[in-house]
Amino acid sequence: MSYRDLREFITAVERLGALRRIDGADPRFELGGITEVAAGTPECPALLFDSIKGFRQGFRVFTNATTSPQRAAVALGLHPALRPLDALKAWMAKRQTLVMQKPVMVKDAAVLENSMSGDAVDLEKFPAPYWHMKDGGPYIGSGSVVVMRDPDTGWINASTYRVQVHTRYKVTIQFDHPGRHGAIIAKKYWDQGKACPVAVVNGPDPALFIAGFEYLPTEASEYDFAGAIKGAPLEVFEGPASGLPLPARSEIILEGELLPITQETLPEGPFGEFTGYYAAAKRPCPVMVVNAIHHRNNPILLGSPPMKPPRFHFGLPFRAAGIWSNLESAGVTDVVGVWQHVAQLMTVVALKQRYDGHAKRAGLIAAANRYMGRLVVVVDDDVDPSNLADVMWAITTRCEPSEQVDIVRNAWSSALDPRIPPQDKARGVTSHSKLIIEACRPFAWINQFPPTSALTQEEARAIEEKWGGVLRRARPEKSNG
Repeated sequence: MSYRDLREFITAVERLGALRRIDGADPRFELGGITEVAAGTPECPALLFDSIKGFRQGFRVFTNATTSPQRAAVALGLHPALRPLDALKAWMAKRQTLVMQKPVMVKDAAVLENSMSGDAVDLEKFPAPYWHMKDGGPYIGSGSVVVMRDPDTGWINASTYRVQVHTRYKVTIQFDHPGRHGAIIAKKYWDQGKACPVAVVNGPDPALFIAGFEYLPTEASEYDFAGAIKGAPLEVFEGPASGLPLPARSEIILEGELLPITQETLPEGPFGEFTGYYAAAKRPCPVMVVNAIHHRNNPILLGSPPMKPPRFHFGLPFRAAGIWSNLESAGVTDVVGVWQHVAQLMTVVALKQRYDGHAKRAGLIAAANRYMGRLVVVVDDDVDPSNLADVMWAITTRCEPSEQVDIVRNAWSSALDPRIPPQDKARGVTSHSKLIIEACRPFAWINQFPPTSALTQEEARAIEEKWGGVLRRARPEKSNG
């Protein structure tokens, strides 16, 4: 299922039966609430909101775009029928062979169907939601891509940062910390006493959204990476107000300047984080003065708000793929799968044990490479690491806590960690401990461990392939006649 833009992706999602259309939602808390409730259901559908309260019909919001493994696979150009772990394996293989596609410049851009500039700029025209009950304001940018140009090298960076609306023509862009590529670029302009040209792309196609949150090295192009995912170059045009190359088929684009923080800041946040908590109160944040807005007819804002775990913005755990690669690079053999649950805060490694200490070695490496997550579980190769019920079965039947649990202290975490005491955060302490659970059959007597009565993964897959259609078929409703 290929797509050129967000609209074609939505069409693909609807063909899969995974889209729900919702009219009349209030953008103040209700739209975000519906998004979170839907993401927590077994179906986890994508949502397209229209006729939003207080806004013109046709000004829409699309949420839960890639929260399921199936839709994440479609966004990555993979087959939607792949099982979750197979889809992650397929992405890892594709990732290694991606051929970068440089963007192509076009004259006609769909996003220029409507434009406003100067005094006509009005951000209040768009249904930017209040996503969580205690958010500090409406956020037009939760699934947006911020585009900037390095003044020294000309490198175009397109990364995902949150964007809060403050007035009809002012927004703030939150970079998280000064090491972000966007913050580094902005500071180069500010050090010269200049404002930084910037554009906010709202409603990018999913490939560019993925490129925006993927960890790419400095000077790597998110545009090239997005083209590689789709197998076709991204179409861009020169922004009339910023001069930046901008995605031609995106839905809404804000162009303007990011003012030096010595000139102006505005209080940003608070904003609900992916942990399911608020991490900070209002903080001064750089201000973007919006000089121009462009949008397609009946524009669609892509919303990807952080939600209470296990809900997460992407249905395939990219960081698990990274840990899998770390294990292989360290010489840990026979890893058959790595997955992450609870918004990537729990990592599960599945392997075929070859020697005593094999599982412990894998667990320690996974823990060392897991940002924020407190829990690492190692399971045998007959357990599906993407199936949390399967993992819990292994924990409750194969792990003896007095023998197979370890705690690693002073490990890698973040200021977003809600469990780190405020006084420690104030001192700059952002470490925590990690629990490693070996939920494997003890290697010393692995051959004497009771045999399982359950189907093997291969046997279950064969049953599903033969009978899955019947098992998933909806039962007809009984007639009242």
